[in-house]
Amino acid sequence: MNDLNPTPYADLSPDLILDAVESIGLPTDGHLLALNSYENRVYQVGIDEAEPVIAKFYRPGRWSDAAILEEHAFTLDLADAEIPAVPPFATLGRTLHAHRGYRFSLSPRYGGRSPELDDARVLEWIGRLIGRIHAIGAVSPFAHRPCLDIASFGTGPRDLLLAGGWIPRDLLPAYESVVEMALVGVHACFARAGDFAMIRLHGDCHRGNLLWTDAGPHFVDFDDARMGPAVQDLWMLLSGDRADMSRQLADVLAGYEDFQEFDHRELHLIEALRTLRQIHYAAWLATRWEDPAFPAAFPWFNTQHYWQDHILALREQIAAMEEGPLWSA
Repeated sequence: MNDLNPTPYADLSPDLILDAVESIGLPTDGHLLALNSYENRVYQVGIDEAEPVIAKFYRPGRWSDAAILEEHAFTLDLADAEIPAVPPFATLGRTLHAHRGYRFSLSPRYGGRSPELDDARVLEWIGRLIGRIHAIGAVSPFAHRPCLDIASFGTGPRDLLLAGGWIPRDLLPAYESVVEMALVGVHACFARAGDFAMIRLHGDCHRGNLLWTDAGPHFVDFDDARMGPAVQDLWMLLSGDRADMSRQLADVLAGYEDFQEFDHRELHLIEALRTLRQIHYAAWLATRWEDPAFPAAFPWFNTQHYWQDHILALREQIAAMEEGPLWSA
């Protein structure tokens, strides 16, 4: 999260974007549409006498070239196995390109709508898709992408927030106490899960990265792909109270286990992973706050009310981690 330039897209003008696409031999028609993305910048670019393409400009300093190419290779492996992911085009013999200091890739435009996650059949279908992704992901590890662990998603982000003075002074004792208790709970959940496998994951399976068409679901945006436990790609599909989430989990696993065995000990990790995501998310917003896109998109961040709610959410997570796993077969 500690990138050198807090405003790396200041020079990414419409002309530069179109020039970048044309630099690899694609004639643009001048049409440009910014898509919803904050960590990177993503645009639909019109191509003369052809379908538009999606141009993704990677945040400078976040990933190495090798790490980006591992993401590309993973999605290409999925596509080769006829799994509906969205890999980048190989243009001029490569998938990663550079133009005037920016790295970018191009991919086909895929539409879709948000899935109906309250439908058991939809959840089972999504479970089958994730099971197929994980069957490929378990074949070999990433070499250049990180692991999802307590240090990078918990203690590191906590230390960043404290060192940066982000917590209001009057809330600081409460935050320090509750985040310490939350991390103790996370460690306990990981201990209960035992020695689980780490595989290549999508890494960020929220509904915004999952599109549904009449042909079924497909995932977009593998930018957060990393090594981690399989359940990381399942728990964000769940919502509601414990009974609701248990039913949803059963539906997802019914499809998942058609293609990939699931280690049910990982169910101990669900609330721990949710806790880590909350801590990491707050630190992510803090480190990106000088990027003009972030105050505009997240105006509620770094207010007194935000930090009060964040502390309350961590307290709720401490209780949730003590309740035990949602469901187990």
